[in-house]
Formats: sequence, C-alpha cells, structure tokens
Amino acid sequence: MTDNIFLFVPNIIDYCRVIFAFMSFYYMPTDHYKAACLYLLSGFLDEFDGRLARLLKQTSKLGALLDQLTDRIITMCMCAVLCHFYPTYILFFQFSMALDIFSHWVYLHSSLMIGKENHKHVDLSENFIVRHYYTNEHVLSVMCLGNEIFYCLLYLRHFTIGPVLGNLSIGLWTLLLFVAAPITIAKMVISGVQMVIACRNIAAIDITEREKEAREERNKYKGE
Repeated sequence: MTDNIFLFVPNIIDYCRVIFAFMSFYYMPTDHYKAACLYLLSGFLDEFDGRLARLLKQTSKLGALLDQLTDRIITMCMCAVLCHFYPTYILFFQFSMALDIFSHWVYLHSSLMIGKENHKHVDLSENFIVRHYYTNEHVLSVMCLGNEIFYCLLYLRHFTIGPVLGNLSIGLWTLLLFVAAPITIAKMVISGVQMVIACRNIAAIDITEREKEAREERNKYKGE
C-alpha cells in the first residue's frame, strides 16, 4: 500500500504549527498573552517534526519543504506585526525578513543544484559555521527557538514590561530580550554566511557550465 505523505506525523505537526500561528495572529491585537503562548507553541513544535521524521522513518521531500516554508512564513508574519508596533525600527524588520527569505531560498536551491537531498545536508568540507548550525541539533534548536523568543518578547514588550524583578526595576520581558538578542544577531550572521556560500556555489556551477559550453564549441569547430 502506498504511503500517504500528506498524513505523515511530521507533516501533520507542520499543519498544526500553521494553525497555532494564525490563531496567535488573530489574538495579537486583543490578547497579547494568549497570542504569545500560541506563537511560542507553534515554534516549540518545530523541535519535534524533524526528530519524529527520523524516528518514524517518515522523512520526505514534502516534509522538508513544509518545514522550511512554515518557519519562514510564521517569522515573517510576526515581523509584519512588529513593523506596525515599532515603526521606528521598520527597516530592521524589513532587513531581517529579506535576509531570512533570500538566504534560505538561494541556499536551498544551491543545495539541490549540487545534488543534495535538502538544505540541511552539509558536507564537512563546507564553512564550519554553517556546518555546525545544520549538523548540531542543540545549536540549531537554540538558534531557531531563541530567534522566535526574541521576536515574541518584542511583541510582548509593546504591551508590558512584564513582572518587575525585585530591586532591579526592570521587567522580565526586557531582561529576556537582552538575553535573546545576541541569538537573533548570530542567526542573522549565519544567514549572511550561508547566503554567500550559496551564491559562490551557484557561481561555480555557472563557471563550470560555461567552460563546458566553450569546450563543446571548440570541439564543434575542430570537427568541422
């Protein structure tokens, strides 16, 4: 019997992630705590789809694509909300969205061009930053979840500073923002690195193809 790829457990988790995310967006104008909990739940579920895919032997190209697009869409929608709440920093959010989409899109396509199954299969000969980002599950989890927490805290910080911590006179959300901010900056740097790697790989493919075409053209003239 043919497996129904659409009903693979990891893919169902991605469907749930999208549902929880858009429930979060629905509540964002009216109930910031409910919105934040739903958003973080959507991000937390991202920790399980890949692990379950390997455990249940339900890896699929559709699942890899869903995972990639779900991450991008949810983060972009949150950044769109933050552009409204923090108009002074709209350029930062626009840059973050553009870098995230472009770097992952070009890296995914470059990976497929050179024969990889998906963007997370990194050769050991490649850049050590990207290698550890994609091959070390702990690093990947901290970076991805920390990035989502940073944006979620920014959202919460628009409404309240959170519980005040003793004599520090600083809200919990503000304090956690300072902890999560370096993770987001580091993730943006990694996105930039993988973008450069991807562009160089594609340029190398172009050079190889042009050299092949030139050789074929020379051989053609020699044959005549």
